[in-house]
Amino acid sequence: MTAQLLTTLSSETNLAKLPNHVAVIMDGNGRWAKQRGLPRIEGHRRGANTLKEMLRYCKDLGIKTLTAYAFSTENWGRPTGEVNFLMGLFERLLQKELKEMEAEEVCINFIGDLSPLPVSLQQEMRHSMERTQDNQGVFFNVAINYGSRHEMIGACQAIAEKVQKGELTASEIDESTISQHLYTSASPDPDLLIRTSGEMRLSNFLLWQLAYTEIYVTDTLWPDFNLEQFDRAIESFQQRDRRFGKVKQ
Repeated sequence: MTAQLLTTLSSETNLAKLPNHVAVIMDGNGRWAKQRGLPRIEGHRRGANTLKEMLRYCKDLGIKTLTAYAFSTENWGRPTGEVNFLMGLFERLLQKELKEMEAEEVCINFIGDLSPLPVSLQQEMRHSMERTQDNQGVFFNVAINYGSRHEMIGACQAIAEKVQKGELTASEIDESTISQHLYTSASPDPDLLIRTSGEMRLSNFLLWQLAYTEIYVTDTLWPDFNLEQFDRAIESFQQRDRRFGKVKQ
């Protein structure tokens, strides 16, 4: 258990109320770099370090699942140089961090339409998932070329095909059916969504899965989102009264 945890989340009550699954929209890398007169790619590089620290801290705390929005289906519209850098950064990080992820018992999973990604990156992704698939320390979902509407269209198409083949009837389709056909079928829905940089929108991220997720927005830019900031998000979550549309008796 880390010193940070001992000082800020030390009570048994707080430890008992930790979110099981945290999702993050890592916004503000470019603005962070611009404020410092640096190229946007430097913001992405620093943002990757922030994510690494957060993943390790989730494991220390006992938070079982972390889902990070790394690259959306809309991000292809960014400058070509920035997109190419991001693809290369993802690949280099996987090559560099795989042994450490194995040692930390991280199980990594990539969600999204991976087919348009560079072939070498797809190979590194498959290799990383295969090497870590049996790890149980923390489950790490990385959303790359991910768009929630695209995900739901794919789920609807897959379900429709089953109905056409007679494997499923229309009356049998329920919430569980849809959830099982999403990229995140192996994970519970997030308990807490964190969005940095102050933007008040979901940006086509986990629209189905976030139905009853607690949302925490901070003006802090992602590269500056340190463990103290993460503690504040968790403490805010712990103060929420989660009724899931019901009234407490």
